[in-house]
Amino acid sequence: MVQFKSSLILLLLVGTATTSVESFAPSNSNTHFISKTNIFSNSRSDLNSNNIIQTIPMSQPSSSVTLTSKTSSALFMNKKNKNKKRNKDSSSSSSSSSKKGFASSLRALQMDAFQYAGSIKPGQQSPQKVVLEENIMRPDYADDGKPKAKPQMLPWIIEVKKEAEIQKMRAAGRVAREVLDIAGRAVAPGITTDEIDNIVHRESLLRGAYPSPLNYHGFPKSCCTSVNEVICHGIPDDRKLVEGDIINLDITCYLDGYHGDCSEMFVVGGETDDESKKLLQATYDCWVKAMEFVEPGKDYKDIGAIIEDHVTERGFTTVKNFCGHGIGSVFHTNPNIFHYRNSEPNGQMAPGHTFTIEPMICQGTSQVLSWPDQWTATTRDGKRTAQFEHTLLITRDGVEALTGKIETSPIQFWEKESEVHQGLWLGTTPAARERAASLSAQKS
Repeated sequence: MVQFKSSLILLLLVGTATTSVESFAPSNSNTHFISKTNIFSNSRSDLNSNNIIQTIPMSQPSSSVTLTSKTSSALFMNKKNKNKKRNKDSSSSSSSSSKKGFASSLRALQMDAFQYAGSIKPGQQSPQKVVLEENIMRPDYADDGKPKAKPQMLPWIIEVKKEAEIQKMRAAGRVAREVLDIAGRAVAPGITTDEIDNIVHRESLLRGAYPSPLNYHGFPKSCCTSVNEVICHGIPDDRKLVEGDIINLDITCYLDGYHGDCSEMFVVGGETDDESKKLLQATYDCWVKAMEFVEPGKDYKDIGAIIEDHVTERGFTTVKNFCGHGIGSVFHTNPNIFHYRNSEPNGQMAPGHTFTIEPMICQGTSQVLSWPDQWTATTRDGKRTAQFEHTLLITRDGVEALTGKIETSPIQFWEKESEVHQGLWLGTTPAARERAASLSAQKS
């Protein structure tokens, strides 16, 4: 999942260093943290008279989940002024409710009057889910939406994972891949992104994982669904997918204390226009080319130029407002991975580093239009955009995709027709190359 970019000036005793800081937070937030067959045959949710969605029956009883509505408008993060003291008496509560009601109405008016760039507009959202199961380890922000980890102040300070941590990262990455593949198979004309979110939520819990986006800085859903001109952080709702749409599904799963983060593009109905196909191919190829570059001793800053040079030569642009990030027990941390040419001192690659590369490439302008929901980011001209993402692990002999495709994963046209690497890409280590070649042969 991508991070929002801002600037931070670090004043050091030995000099001044400038770095960029990321946060998966509302796009206008001032808070930044260093660092997007019948499939329901076994589950169903019904809204009762109290506006509470009843427990969903699962194939495993221990993996049920209770869904509740946290606010009268699930579109918006519930933000409070930290400088105001809470008054616990009833009159204060009544006043607070009135203010929230007014704020919700004002936001609704803003949404109605907002000038959207393209055809995608916000739909109706279902109530926000809450995970209550004791057998599911929950991240520290699950209750209040606030991550507790302190950000690293120096951008080149990067955690080196120990072997036990790497094994947990592998497990989380595998779960994220399984959930992404299942959600991808559900993409079809007529399905809503909210139904896809239900699948993601259910399948995460069935695997003992918490869907990482849920309530992260107040995000209201269990995954991001970004359609056509939506760059990232699209909120699932009741809009039905249409044949020819392109959609990015961004899945992150928190398992045994660690996050696995990945995203992939899907073509609704299997066919889209030629210009969209060119966009998808260029995005995939620049992403793979950037991952091929990764090895110990190289600078993280050099990833961006590889991506930008590849796409600009083909008439596309790369988004500069969001970036990849380090990942582990913390959702977003160092290093920041910029997808454009830069000279930021974001550190040097070393074995044990885990991070994401996730370029967002546009047909037209890369300038961002932020919606009033404080999350959704689209292109300003309404033209389409695409993105791919893996969680990566640097080893002594290259890099591995911890969220790489598996035996049941689909192979897409951009993998078959890539000018950078044909077939599945799982990494550059000898073991990853061998595994990728074997899986690709099975799917050919």
